[in-house]
Amino acid sequence: MLLTGDRAFRASLSKMEPHRSSLVVLHNAMIVTMDSESRVYGNGAIVIERDRIKAIGHSVDLLRQFGDVAGEVIDLRGQILLPGFVNTHVHTSQQLGRGIADDVDLVTWLHDRIWPYEASMTEEDSYISTLLCGIELIHSGVTCFAEAGGQHVPGMARAVESLGLRACLAQSVMDSGEGLPASWAVRTAQDCMQSQKELYEKHHDTADGRIRIWLGIRQIMNCTDELLLATRDTARELKTGIHMHVAEIPYENQLVTETRNVDHGTVTYLEKVDFLQDNLLTAHTVWVNSTEVGFLSQAGVKVSHCPAAAMKMLGFAPITEMLDAGICVSLGTDGAPSNNRMSVVDEMYLASLINKGREVFKNGVTDPTALPAETVLRMATINGAKSVLWDDEIGSLEVGKKADMLVINASTWHMVPLHDCISGLVYCMRTENIDSVMCNGQWIMKDKRILSVNEAE
Repeated sequence: MLLTGDRAFRASLSKMEPHRSSLVVLHNAMIVTMDSESRVYGNGAIVIERDRIKAIGHSVDLLRQFGDVAGEVIDLRGQILLPGFVNTHVHTSQQLGRGIADDVDLVTWLHDRIWPYEASMTEEDSYISTLLCGIELIHSGVTCFAEAGGQHVPGMARAVESLGLRACLAQSVMDSGEGLPASWAVRTAQDCMQSQKELYEKHHDTADGRIRIWLGIRQIMNCTDELLLATRDTARELKTGIHMHVAEIPYENQLVTETRNVDHGTVTYLEKVDFLQDNLLTAHTVWVNSTEVGFLSQAGVKVSHCPAAAMKMLGFAPITEMLDAGICVSLGTDGAPSNNRMSVVDEMYLASLINKGREVFKNGVTDPTALPAETVLRMATINGAKSVLWDDEIGSLEVGKKADMLVINASTWHMVPLHDCISGLVYCMRTENIDSVMCNGQWIMKDKRILSVNEAE
């Protein structure tokens, strides 16, 4: 139970008079800010005014300053307060397909299982799938996610608005190549761009500013140069991001080398056509060489590392090399048919262990210092915010930023004793430790119960 229980919490809300202050004070918490100084308050407080953080500091100071004027003062009883997680690679439309494509190679997964499934979906299916996905994301502490591309963005947007989450939504577009369902194979580059522009006009900056529309390229094997370059130019014009699967398997690089006249693969070709830029979020990015890591770094490209999905189908991404090169690497879950868990908490644990293990494979010796806990936690928070181009408002707990945060109950058998809160959050925490979630200044989960939608329904 958080605070004095959900019933008391709701009662306190009902007693609030319209003229009372909009200030909310959360105090007596261990606050992990994830700011540029990595500040942690052992007994901290945070003041929220509507949807933003007004003040952050020691409990005694902020209670003295704001306690008498706040509309609500909440004692967190020593629980941990953390910025909301940012999941930078999600397929919400695939949630209803969990379990339909396990233990097969990527081409079979796409051509024979996932694309036929996605092509059969209606907008209502997408809405329900996104609701189901969003509920799982909230329970794992996600307040913002980047949709990697589905077919019915209006259904996604309706679900995101209902859930109270923050999201960068993108349509999945392809205009060529093998394996496309009949209804997709007729699309031209012009069709793809027109539909995305219409989605941007209708849904960008909606839901109290919580929804942003990005452009999506599913993968290079199924897009023409016309679509690729039009996406690049339109994203610049709209000042929005691009989400794309990049260098997932060796066959992709082989095909690009053979058909697009470059000496390695996807990243080399994208650099050649000036597609690499700082508004590009590349998912997986597993099969890249050192030269291509340099290309990504020089262009300011962001990378979403999805350790569970990568281990299931793709391979070891050179994450430590990317971080050493200054690339902003964040964490994603991918979709339910490829992970199959939608928990960034799990991904943090896997990311550290997998990349420590990769050092043995790469160098022949162990390196337990590879991808330490604080780096992984930054990948799930502030790096995620940078990856979705939203770090001016989310990703850390700082004055002026949006009130997107988690309350974590560390008083469970698998987290005590808590000698180091940062390592405990990465190596010990489980999804069930996420007690309450706030997004945009509103509680969307409290005492592990979703408040924004009816979970049972």
